[in-house]
Amino acid sequence: MPEQFADLVFSGGTVHTVDRTRPRADAVAVRGDRIAAVGSTEEIEPSIGPKTRVIDLAGRLLVPGFQDAHVHPISGGMDRRQCDLRESRGRDGVLATIRDYVERHPELEWIVGSGWYMADFPNGTPRREDLDAIVPDRPAFFPNRDGHSTWVNTRALELAGIDAASTDPPDGRIERDPDGTPTGTLHEGAGDPVEKLIPPPTDDDWLDGLRIGQAYMHSLGITAWQDAIVDEKGERIYRRAAESGVLTARVEAALWWERSRGGEQVDELVDRSARGSIGRLRANSVKIMQDGVLETYTGAMIDPYLDRDGRPTEKRGISFVDPIELREHVRRLDAAGLQVHFHAIGDRAVREALDAVAAARAANGMTDTRPHIAHIQVVHPHDVPRFAQLSVAANAQPLWACHEAQMDELTIPFLGPERTRWQYPFRSLLRSGARLAMGSDWGVSTPNPLEEIEVAVNRVYPESRAAEPFLPDERLTLAEAVEAFTLGSAFVNHLDDETGTIEPGKLADLTVIDRDLFALDAGPIGDGRVLATFVGGQAVFEDSTLGA
Repeated sequence: MPEQFADLVFSGGTVHTVDRTRPRADAVAVRGDRIAAVGSTEEIEPSIGPKTRVIDLAGRLLVPGFQDAHVHPISGGMDRRQCDLRESRGRDGVLATIRDYVERHPELEWIVGSGWYMADFPNGTPRREDLDAIVPDRPAFFPNRDGHSTWVNTRALELAGIDAASTDPPDGRIERDPDGTPTGTLHEGAGDPVEKLIPPPTDDDWLDGLRIGQAYMHSLGITAWQDAIVDEKGERIYRRAAESGVLTARVEAALWWERSRGGEQVDELVDRSARGSIGRLRANSVKIMQDGVLETYTGAMIDPYLDRDGRPTEKRGISFVDPIELREHVRRLDAAGLQVHFHAIGDRAVREALDAVAAARAANGMTDTRPHIAHIQVVHPHDVPRFAQLSVAANAQPLWACHEAQMDELTIPFLGPERTRWQYPFRSLLRSGARLAMGSDWGVSTPNPLEEIEVAVNRVYPESRAAEPFLPDERLTLAEAVEAFTLGSAFVNHLDDETGTIEPGKLADLTVIDRDLFALDAGPIGDGRVLATFVGGQAVFEDSTLGA
Protein backbone atom coordinates (compact mmCIF):
# COMPACT_ATOMS: atom_id res chain seq x y z
CA MET A 1 0.00 0.00 0.00
CA PRO A 2 1.31 3.50 -0.81
CA GLU A 3 1.12 4.67 2.79
CA GLN A 4 3.57 1.90 3.69
CA PHE A 5 6.20 3.10 1.25
CA ALA A 6 9.22 4.93 2.62
CA ASP A 7 9.91 8.55 1.85
CA LEU A 8 13.65 7.96 1.93
CA VAL A 9 15.84 4.86 1.73
CA PHE A 10 19.59 4.49 2.22
CA SER A 11 21.14 1.31 0.81
CA GLY A 12 24.27 -0.08 -0.78
CA GLY A 13 26.68 0.77 1.99
CA THR A 14 27.39 0.20 5.65
CA VAL A 15 25.06 1.35 8.42
CA HIS A 16 26.77 1.75 11.80
CA THR A 17 23.75 1.91 14.07
CA VAL A 18 25.33 2.41 17.55
CA ASP A 19 22.55 0.02 18.60
CA ARG A 20 24.17 -2.81 20.50
CA THR A 21 21.33 -5.20 19.66
CA ARG A 22 22.07 -4.72 15.94
CA PRO A 23 25.32 -2.79 15.45
CA ARG A 24 25.53 -3.15 11.65
CA ALA A 25 23.04 -3.13 8.82
CA ASP A 26 22.91 -2.57 5.06
CA ALA A 27 19.92 -0.30 4.60
CA VAL A 28 17.55 2.10 6.36
CA ALA A 29 14.04 3.24 5.47
CA VAL A 30 12.63 6.58 6.64
CA ARG A 31 8.94 7.51 6.73
CA GLY A 32 8.11 11.10 7.69
CA ASP A 33 10.58 12.21 10.34
CA ARG A 34 11.15 8.71 11.76
CA ILE A 35 13.23 5.65 10.98
CA ALA A 36 10.76 3.04 9.75
CA ALA A 37 13.06 0.03 9.32
CA VAL A 38 16.68 -1.04 9.60
CA GLY A 39 17.96 -4.22 7.98
CA SER A 40 19.39 -5.88 4.92
CA THR A 41 18.89 -4.56 1.42
CA GLU A 42 16.42 -7.36 0.77
CA GLU A 43 14.42 -6.51 3.89
CA ILE A 44 14.19 -2.81 3.04
CA GLU A 45 13.54 -3.13 -0.70
CA PRO A 46 9.74 -3.67 -0.41
CA SER A 47 9.42 -0.25 1.24
CA ILE A 48 10.62 1.49 -1.93
CA GLY A 49 7.72 3.04 -3.80
CA PRO A 50 7.37 5.27 -6.86
CA LYS A 51 7.96 8.44 -4.82
CA THR A 52 10.66 7.09 -2.53
CA ARG A 53 14.00 8.84 -2.73
CA VAL A 54 16.70 6.16 -2.76
CA ILE A 55 20.23 7.20 -1.82
CA ASP A 56 22.85 4.73 -2.99
CA LEU A 57 25.54 4.81 -0.33
CA ALA A 58 27.92 3.17 -2.83
CA GLY A 59 30.00 1.57 -0.09
CA ARG A 60 29.93 4.64 2.12
CA LEU A 61 28.93 4.90 5.78
CA LEU A 62 25.66 5.95 7.42
CA VAL A 63 25.83 6.85 11.12
CA PRO A 64 23.49 8.55 13.58
CA GLY A 65 23.77 12.31 13.38
CA PHE A 66 26.68 13.61 15.43
CA GLN A 67 25.81 15.66 18.52
CA ASP A 68 28.18 18.22 19.99
CA ALA A 69 27.86 18.28 23.78
CA HIS A 70 29.79 21.53 24.31
CA VAL A 71 29.92 24.18 21.60
CA HIS A 72 29.40 27.90 20.94
CA PRO A 73 27.82 28.12 17.47
CA ILE A 74 26.51 31.68 17.67
CA SER A 75 29.88 33.15 18.63
CA GLY A 76 31.60 30.69 16.28
CA GLY A 77 29.46 31.97 13.44
CA MET A 78 30.14 35.55 14.47
CA ASP A 79 33.86 34.83 14.45
CA ARG A 80 33.56 33.83 10.81
CA ARG A 81 32.03 37.26 10.14
CA GLN A 82 34.92 39.11 11.84
CA CYS A 83 38.72 38.81 11.77
CA ASP A 84 39.02 35.06 12.22
CA LEU A 85 42.56 33.95 13.09
CA ARG A 86 41.92 30.22 13.43
CA GLU A 87 43.48 29.32 10.09
CA SER A 88 46.51 31.56 10.65
CA ARG A 89 49.58 30.01 12.23
CA GLY A 90 52.77 31.55 13.57
CA ARG A 91 53.16 35.10 14.77
CA ASP A 92 53.83 36.40 11.26
CA GLY A 93 50.82 34.59 9.82
CA VAL A 94 48.52 35.98 12.52
CA LEU A 95 49.78 39.52 12.01
CA ALA A 96 49.40 39.23 8.24
CA THR A 97 45.75 38.19 8.63
CA ILE A 98 45.07 41.12 10.96
CA ARG A 99 46.85 43.56 8.63
CA ASP A 100 44.78 42.41 5.65
CA TYR A 101 41.54 42.74 7.63
CA VAL A 102 42.44 46.22 8.89
CA GLU A 103 43.27 47.40 5.38
CA ARG A 104 39.96 46.07 4.05
CA HIS A 105 37.91 47.69 6.79
CA PRO A 106 38.90 51.35 7.23
CA GLU A 107 35.30 52.12 8.22
CA LEU A 108 35.31 50.08 11.44
CA GLU A 109 35.48 51.92 14.75
CA TRP A 110 36.88 48.81 16.47
CA ILE A 111 38.97 45.98 15.06
CA VAL A 112 37.52 42.81 16.54
CA GLY A 113 38.46 39.20 15.90
CA SER A 114 39.45 36.03 17.69
CA GLY A 115 41.16 32.67 17.44
CA TRP A 116 44.89 33.22 18.00
CA TYR A 117 46.88 30.27 19.24
CA MET A 118 48.89 30.73 22.44
CA ALA A 119 51.80 28.62 21.20
CA ASP A 120 52.41 31.11 18.38
CA PHE A 121 53.66 33.72 20.86
CA PRO A 122 56.45 33.68 23.47
CA ASN A 123 55.06 32.37 26.77
CA GLY A 124 51.64 32.27 25.14
CA THR A 125 51.16 36.03 25.56
CA PRO A 126 51.20 38.35 22.51
CA ARG A 127 52.11 42.00 23.02
CA ARG A 128 50.27 45.25 22.34
CA GLU A 129 53.17 46.64 20.28
CA ASP A 130 52.49 44.13 17.48
CA LEU A 131 48.91 45.34 17.24
CA ASP A 132 49.95 48.98 17.61
CA ALA A 133 52.13 48.66 14.51
CA ILE A 134 49.11 47.57 12.45
CA VAL A 135 46.29 49.55 14.04
CA PRO A 136 47.59 52.45 16.16
CA ASP A 137 44.55 54.72 15.91
CA ARG A 138 41.65 52.38 16.65
CA PRO A 139 41.12 49.97 19.54
CA ALA A 140 41.73 46.29 18.75
CA PHE A 141 40.30 43.34 20.67
CA PHE A 142 41.23 39.69 20.02
CA PRO A 143 40.25 36.85 22.38
CA ASN A 144 42.30 33.71 21.86
CA ARG A 145 40.76 30.49 20.59
CA ASP A 146 39.79 29.23 24.04
CA GLY A 147 38.30 32.56 25.12
CA HIS A 148 40.30 32.72 28.36
CA SER A 149 42.81 35.37 27.28
CA THR A 150 42.44 38.56 25.26
CA TRP A 151 45.02 40.45 23.20
CA VAL A 152 44.49 44.21 22.92
CA ASN A 153 46.42 47.20 21.63
CA THR A 154 47.48 50.31 23.52
CA ARG A 155 44.46 52.29 22.36
CA ALA A 156 42.09 49.69 23.85
CA LEU A 157 43.97 49.72 27.15
CA GLU A 158 43.76 53.51 27.27
CA LEU A 159 40.03 53.56 26.60
CA ALA A 160 39.44 50.99 29.34
CA GLY A 161 41.67 52.82 31.82
CA ILE A 162 44.00 49.83 32.26
CA ASP A 163 47.51 50.93 33.19
CA ALA A 164 50.34 50.14 35.58
CA ALA A 165 48.26 51.27 38.55
CA SER A 166 45.36 48.96 37.73
CA THR A 167 44.80 46.03 40.05
CA ASP A 168 43.97 42.52 38.89
CA PRO A 169 40.26 41.64 39.20
CA PRO A 170 39.29 38.68 41.40
CA ASP A 171 38.57 36.55 38.33
CA GLY A 172 41.49 37.50 36.11
CA ARG A 173 45.02 38.74 35.67
CA ILE A 174 46.77 41.48 33.67
CA GLU A 175 50.05 40.45 32.04
CA ARG A 176 52.67 43.07 32.88
CA ASP A 177 56.24 44.12 32.21
CA PRO A 178 58.56 44.27 35.24
CA ASP A 179 57.58 47.90 35.82
CA GLY A 180 53.89 46.98 35.97
CA THR A 181 52.97 48.25 32.50
CA PRO A 182 50.30 46.04 30.85
CA THR A 183 51.77 44.07 27.97
CA GLY A 184 48.51 43.72 26.04
CA THR A 185 47.37 40.26 27.18
CA LEU A 186 44.46 40.14 29.63
CA HIS A 187 43.43 36.85 31.21
CA GLU A 188 39.85 35.85 32.09
CA GLY A 189 37.83 38.73 33.63
CA ALA A 190 40.67 41.20 33.16
CA GLY A 191 39.47 41.64 29.58
CA ASP A 192 35.92 42.60 30.57
CA PRO A 193 36.56 46.37 30.89
CA VAL A 194 37.67 46.44 27.25
CA GLU A 195 34.95 44.17 25.94
CA LYS A 196 32.25 46.34 27.52
CA LEU A 197 33.35 49.27 25.36
CA ILE A 198 32.90 47.48 22.02
CA PRO A 199 29.77 48.61 20.15
CA PRO A 200 27.42 45.64 20.47
CA PRO A 201 26.24 43.75 17.37
CA THR A 202 22.55 43.96 16.63
CA ASP A 203 20.20 41.03 17.10
CA ASP A 204 20.14 40.67 13.31
CA ASP A 205 23.94 40.31 13.38
CA TRP A 206 23.74 37.63 16.06
CA LEU A 207 21.00 35.77 14.19
CA ASP A 208 23.17 35.82 11.09
CA GLY A 209 26.01 34.42 13.20
CA LEU A 210 23.74 31.57 14.28
CA ARG A 211 22.78 30.87 10.66
CA ILE A 212 26.45 30.74 9.65
CA GLY A 213 27.42 28.56 12.61
CA GLN A 214 24.51 26.18 12.11
CA ALA A 215 25.22 25.73 8.40
CA TYR A 216 28.87 25.00 9.12
CA MET A 217 28.01 22.43 11.78
CA HIS A 218 25.45 20.72 9.56
CA SER A 219 28.13 20.44 6.87
CA LEU A 220 30.16 18.42 9.39
CA GLY A 221 27.36 15.98 10.12
CA ILE A 222 26.11 17.60 13.33
CA THR A 223 22.37 17.41 13.93
CA ALA A 224 22.14 18.53 17.58
CA TRP A 225 24.21 20.34 20.14
CA GLN A 226 24.40 21.83 23.61
CA ASP A 227 25.33 25.50 23.50
CA ALA A 228 27.62 25.89 26.50
CA ILE A 229 27.06 29.61 27.14
CA VAL A 230 23.59 31.05 26.59
CA ASP A 231 23.07 34.41 28.26
CA GLU A 232 19.84 36.39 27.93
CA LYS A 233 20.93 37.73 24.54
CA GLY A 234 21.73 34.24 23.27
CA GLU A 235 18.42 32.96 24.58
CA ARG A 236 16.65 35.76 22.72
CA ILE A 237 18.43 34.86 19.47
CA TYR A 238 17.68 31.15 19.81
CA ARG A 239 14.01 31.86 20.56
CA ARG A 240 13.79 34.05 17.48
CA ALA A 241 15.46 31.35 15.36
CA ALA A 242 13.16 28.64 16.72
CA GLU A 243 10.00 30.70 16.24
CA SER A 244 10.92 31.69 12.68
CA GLY A 245 12.00 28.23 11.52
CA VAL A 246 15.65 29.23 11.12
CA LEU A 247 16.69 26.67 13.73
CA THR A 248 17.00 23.30 12.01
CA ALA A 249 19.23 21.61 14.61
CA ARG A 250 18.07 20.24 17.96
CA VAL A 251 19.51 22.50 20.65
CA GLU A 252 19.88 22.33 24.40
CA ALA A 253 20.70 25.82 25.69
CA ALA A 254 22.93 25.83 28.77
CA LEU A 255 21.89 29.02 30.55
CA TRP A 256 24.87 31.01 31.81
CA TRP A 257 25.56 31.17 35.55
CA GLU A 258 26.89 34.65 36.29
CA ARG A 259 29.84 34.09 38.59
CA SER A 260 29.67 37.66 39.89
CA ARG A 261 26.28 36.80 41.42
CA GLY A 262 25.10 34.12 43.82
CA GLY A 263 22.14 31.94 44.65
CA GLU A 264 19.63 34.70 43.96
CA GLN A 265 19.83 33.78 40.26
CA VAL A 266 18.56 30.20 40.75
CA ASP A 267 14.91 31.21 40.62
CA GLU A 268 15.58 33.39 37.57
CA LEU A 269 17.19 30.45 35.76
CA VAL A 270 14.26 28.20 36.63
CA ASP A 271 11.87 30.78 35.14
CA ARG A 272 14.01 31.20 32.01
CA SER A 273 14.13 27.45 31.53
CA ALA A 274 10.35 27.17 31.80
CA ARG A 275 9.83 29.53 28.88
CA GLY A 276 12.83 28.39 26.84
CA SER A 277 11.39 25.36 25.05
CA ILE A 278 10.19 26.17 21.53
CA GLY A 279 10.17 23.62 18.72
CA ARG A 280 13.66 22.09 18.59
CA LEU A 281 14.98 24.40 21.31
CA ARG A 282 15.12 23.42 24.96
CA ALA A 283 16.73 25.22 27.91
CA ASN A 284 17.04 22.67 30.68
CA SER A 285 20.74 23.11 31.48
CA VAL A 286 22.79 25.65 33.45
CA LYS A 287 26.46 26.27 32.67
CA ILE A 288 28.77 26.92 35.62
CA MET A 289 32.37 27.80 34.78
CA GLN A 290 34.33 26.67 37.80
CA ASP A 291 37.88 27.55 36.71
CA GLY A 292 40.02 28.87 33.87
CA VAL A 293 42.74 27.09 31.85
CA LEU A 294 46.12 25.63 32.70
CA GLU A 295 48.16 27.71 30.27
CA THR A 296 47.40 30.91 32.18
CA TYR A 297 47.55 29.26 35.62
CA THR A 298 43.83 29.97 36.12
CA GLY A 299 42.81 26.31 35.97
CA ALA A 300 42.10 25.28 39.58
CA MET A 301 44.67 22.75 40.83
CA ILE A 302 44.89 20.81 44.09
CA ASP A 303 48.67 21.26 44.24
CA PRO A 304 50.60 24.29 42.98
CA TYR A 305 51.78 24.85 39.45
CA LEU A 306 55.50 24.47 38.85
CA ASP A 307 57.86 27.10 37.51
CA ARG A 308 60.08 26.53 34.48
CA ASP A 309 62.68 24.88 36.71
CA GLY A 310 60.16 22.41 38.11
CA ARG A 311 59.82 24.09 41.50
CA PRO A 312 56.40 24.64 43.13
CA THR A 313 54.99 28.15 42.85
CA GLU A 314 52.25 29.88 44.83
CA LYS A 315 49.81 29.57 41.93
CA ARG A 316 46.94 27.11 42.26
CA GLY A 317 44.43 28.70 39.86
CA ILE A 318 41.02 30.23 40.46
CA SER A 319 37.78 28.67 41.66
CA PHE A 320 35.31 31.10 40.14
CA VAL A 321 32.48 29.91 42.39
CA ASP A 322 33.18 29.31 46.06
CA PRO A 323 33.18 25.49 46.35
CA ILE A 324 31.01 25.45 49.48
CA GLU A 325 28.46 27.78 47.90
CA LEU A 326 28.65 25.72 44.71
CA ARG A 327 27.21 22.72 46.55
CA GLU A 328 24.10 24.64 47.57
CA HIS A 329 23.65 26.16 44.09
CA VAL A 330 23.85 22.73 42.47
CA ARG A 331 21.51 21.21 45.04
CA ARG A 332 18.87 23.83 44.27
CA LEU A 333 19.27 23.59 40.50
CA ASP A 334 19.08 19.81 40.64
CA ALA A 335 15.99 19.93 42.86
CA ALA A 336 14.35 22.19 40.27
CA GLY A 337 15.04 19.60 37.56
CA LEU A 338 17.84 21.51 35.84
CA GLN A 339 21.00 19.89 34.55
CA VAL A 340 24.34 21.44 35.58
CA HIS A 341 26.97 21.67 32.85
CA PHE A 342 30.31 22.35 34.54
CA HIS A 343 33.48 23.74 32.99
CA ALA A 344 36.33 22.11 34.91
CA ILE A 345 39.90 21.97 33.60
CA GLY A 346 42.06 21.47 36.71
CA ASP A 347 41.86 18.57 39.14
CA ARG A 348 40.60 20.82 41.96
CA ALA A 349 37.80 22.18 39.78
CA VAL A 350 36.81 18.64 38.77
CA ARG A 351 36.74 17.61 42.44
CA GLU A 352 34.72 20.68 43.42
CA ALA A 353 32.17 19.87 40.71
CA LEU A 354 31.93 16.24 41.81
CA ASP A 355 31.58 17.32 45.45
CA ALA A 356 28.73 19.62 44.46
CA VAL A 357 26.91 16.82 42.65
CA ALA A 358 27.52 14.52 45.64
CA ALA A 359 25.83 17.10 47.88
CA ALA A 360 22.89 17.30 45.48
CA ARG A 361 22.60 13.51 45.34
CA ALA A 362 22.63 13.30 49.13
CA ALA A 363 19.84 15.87 49.38
CA ASN A 364 17.73 15.05 46.32
CA GLY A 365 18.48 11.42 45.54
CA MET A 366 19.54 10.15 42.10
CA THR A 367 17.58 12.51 39.87
CA ASP A 368 17.63 12.32 36.07
CA THR A 369 19.13 15.78 35.58
CA ARG A 370 22.27 14.26 34.00
CA PRO A 371 25.00 16.62 35.23
CA HIS A 372 28.17 16.59 33.16
CA ILE A 373 31.67 17.96 33.52
CA ALA A 374 33.22 19.40 30.38
CA HIS A 375 36.92 19.41 29.49
CA ILE A 376 38.15 17.03 32.24
CA GLN A 377 41.75 17.89 31.38
CA VAL A 378 43.34 16.89 34.70
CA VAL A 379 41.43 14.38 36.82
CA HIS A 380 42.96 13.11 40.04
CA PRO A 381 42.94 9.28 39.97
CA HIS A 382 40.89 9.21 43.18
CA ASP A 383 38.11 11.09 41.38
CA VAL A 384 37.90 8.93 38.23
CA PRO A 385 35.49 6.35 39.75
CA ARG A 386 33.28 9.08 41.21
CA PHE A 387 31.86 9.93 37.77
CA ALA A 388 30.10 6.56 37.56
CA GLN A 389 29.26 6.48 41.27
CA LEU A 390 27.50 9.85 41.05
CA SER A 391 26.12 9.34 37.53
CA VAL A 392 28.05 12.34 36.19
CA ALA A 393 28.80 12.25 32.48
CA ALA A 394 32.35 13.03 31.33
CA ASN A 395 32.12 15.57 28.52
CA ALA A 396 35.38 15.29 26.57
CA GLN A 397 36.89 17.62 23.99
CA PRO A 398 39.16 15.00 22.40
CA LEU A 399 41.05 17.20 19.94
CA TRP A 400 43.15 18.53 22.82
CA ALA A 401 44.41 15.11 23.96
CA CYS A 402 47.60 15.10 21.93
CA HIS A 403 51.13 16.41 21.75
CA GLU A 404 51.24 19.89 20.25
CA ALA A 405 52.90 23.14 21.21
CA GLN A 406 50.27 24.31 23.67
CA MET A 407 50.51 20.99 25.50
CA ASP A 408 54.25 20.43 25.29
CA GLU A 409 55.45 23.98 25.90
CA LEU A 410 52.70 25.67 27.93
CA THR A 411 51.21 22.83 29.98
CA ILE A 412 53.42 19.81 30.69
CA PRO A 413 56.39 21.77 32.14
CA PHE A 414 54.11 23.42 34.71
CA LEU A 415 52.29 20.23 35.74
CA GLY A 416 55.23 17.86 36.10
CA PRO A 417 55.30 14.19 35.08
CA GLU A 418 52.77 12.79 37.56
CA ARG A 419 49.93 15.20 36.82
CA THR A 420 50.71 15.08 33.11
CA ARG A 421 49.68 11.40 33.21
CA TRP A 422 46.27 12.37 34.62
CA GLN A 423 45.25 14.34 31.54
CA TYR A 424 42.21 13.45 29.43
CA PRO A 425 41.70 9.99 30.98
CA PHE A 426 39.12 8.76 28.47
CA ARG A 427 39.89 5.04 28.74
CA SER A 428 40.15 5.18 32.53
CA LEU A 429 36.77 6.87 32.77
CA LEU A 430 35.09 4.32 30.50
CA ARG A 431 36.75 1.44 32.34
CA SER A 432 35.37 2.80 35.62
CA GLY A 433 31.83 2.76 34.21
CA ALA A 434 31.48 6.47 33.40
CA ARG A 435 29.34 7.65 30.52
CA LEU A 436 31.37 9.54 27.92
CA ALA A 437 30.00 12.37 25.78
CA MET A 438 31.98 14.48 23.34
CA GLY A 439 32.00 18.05 22.11
CA SER A 440 34.29 20.42 20.29
CA ASP A 441 34.16 23.71 22.21
CA TRP A 442 34.12 25.44 18.80
CA GLY A 443 35.16 28.26 18.26
CA VAL A 444 38.06 27.17 20.52
CA SER A 445 38.90 24.35 18.11
CA THR A 446 37.43 22.74 15.02
CA PRO A 447 33.87 21.42 15.28
CA ASN A 448 34.75 18.58 12.87
CA PRO A 449 33.77 15.36 14.70
CA LEU A 450 35.89 13.19 12.41
CA GLU A 451 39.11 15.00 13.32
CA GLU A 452 38.16 14.89 16.99
CA ILE A 453 37.35 11.17 16.81
CA GLU A 454 40.72 10.54 15.17
CA VAL A 455 42.50 12.10 18.15
CA ALA A 456 40.35 10.16 20.61
CA VAL A 457 41.37 6.94 18.83
CA ASN A 458 45.03 7.72 18.15
CA ARG A 459 45.93 10.49 20.65
CA VAL A 460 47.82 12.19 17.80
CA TYR A 461 46.96 15.51 16.16
CA PRO A 462 45.78 15.06 12.52
CA GLU A 463 48.29 17.61 11.25
CA SER A 464 51.23 15.66 12.75
CA ARG A 465 50.27 12.01 12.42
CA ALA A 466 53.86 10.80 12.75
CA ALA A 467 54.15 12.28 16.24
CA GLU A 468 54.32 10.25 19.43
CA PRO A 469 50.85 9.43 20.82
CA PHE A 470 49.92 11.30 23.97
CA LEU A 471 49.23 8.86 26.82
CA PRO A 472 48.30 6.04 24.42
CA ASP A 473 46.83 3.89 27.21
CA GLU A 474 43.91 6.35 27.28
CA ARG A 475 42.97 5.75 23.62
CA LEU A 476 39.44 4.73 22.63
CA THR A 477 38.31 2.36 19.93
CA LEU A 478 36.63 3.89 16.89
CA ALA A 479 33.27 2.44 17.93
CA GLU A 480 33.60 3.92 21.43
CA ALA A 481 34.48 7.36 20.06
CA VAL A 482 31.60 7.33 17.57
CA GLU A 483 29.21 6.28 20.35
CA ALA A 484 30.43 9.14 22.55
CA PHE A 485 29.75 11.64 19.73
CA THR A 486 26.29 10.22 19.05
CA LEU A 487 24.51 8.33 21.84
CA GLY A 488 26.75 9.74 24.60
CA SER A 489 26.09 13.35 23.65
CA ALA A 490 22.42 12.55 23.02
CA PHE A 491 22.26 11.36 26.63
CA VAL A 492 23.51 14.64 28.10
CA ASN A 493 21.15 16.48 25.74
CA HIS A 494 18.20 14.37 27.01
CA LEU A 495 17.69 13.20 23.43
CA ASP A 496 18.78 9.58 23.72
CA ASP A 497 15.20 8.27 23.74
CA GLU A 498 14.70 9.81 20.27
CA THR A 499 18.15 10.04 18.69
CA GLY A 500 21.75 8.83 19.00
CA THR A 501 21.22 5.41 17.41
CA ILE A 502 19.71 4.13 14.17
CA GLU A 503 16.67 2.14 15.33
CA PRO A 504 13.09 1.87 14.11
CA GLY A 505 10.92 4.52 15.72
CA LYS A 506 13.69 6.99 16.41
CA LEU A 507 13.99 10.33 14.66
CA ALA A 508 15.77 10.17 11.32
CA ASP A 509 18.77 12.30 12.31
CA LEU A 510 21.43 10.77 10.08
CA THR A 511 24.86 11.50 8.61
CA VAL A 512 26.46 10.09 5.45
CA ILE A 513 30.28 9.84 5.42
CA ASP A 514 32.27 9.39 2.21
CA ARG A 515 33.92 6.12 3.35
CA ASP A 516 33.39 3.26 5.72
CA LEU A 517 35.61 4.46 8.57
CA PHE A 518 35.72 0.90 9.96
CA ALA A 519 37.20 -0.60 6.77
CA LEU A 520 40.88 -1.52 6.82
CA ASP A 521 41.57 0.65 3.76
CA ALA A 522 39.58 3.69 4.95
CA GLY A 523 42.65 5.86 5.58
CA PRO A 524 42.91 8.38 8.42
CA ILE A 525 39.61 9.01 10.18
CA GLY A 526 40.01 12.79 10.01
CA ASP A 527 40.33 12.66 6.22
CA GLY A 528 36.76 11.45 5.99
CA ARG A 529 34.20 13.90 4.67
CA VAL A 530 30.52 14.32 5.38
CA LEU A 531 28.38 14.12 2.25
CA ALA A 532 24.94 14.66 3.75
CA THR A 533 23.19 15.48 7.01
CA PHE A 534 19.52 14.82 7.70
CA VAL A 535 17.44 16.10 10.64
CA GLY A 536 14.05 14.46 10.98
CA GLY A 537 14.42 12.94 7.53
CA GLN A 538 15.01 16.34 5.89
CA ALA A 539 18.33 17.21 4.30
CA VAL A 540 20.01 20.16 6.03
CA PHE A 541 23.26 19.64 4.13
CA GLU A 542 24.06 17.80 0.90
CA ASP A 543 27.31 17.62 -1.00
CA SER A 544 27.03 17.60 -4.79
CA THR A 545 28.85 14.25 -4.91
CA LEU A 546 26.22 12.44 -2.81
CA GLY A 547 24.39 11.15 -5.86
CA ALA A 548 20.74 10.35 -6.22
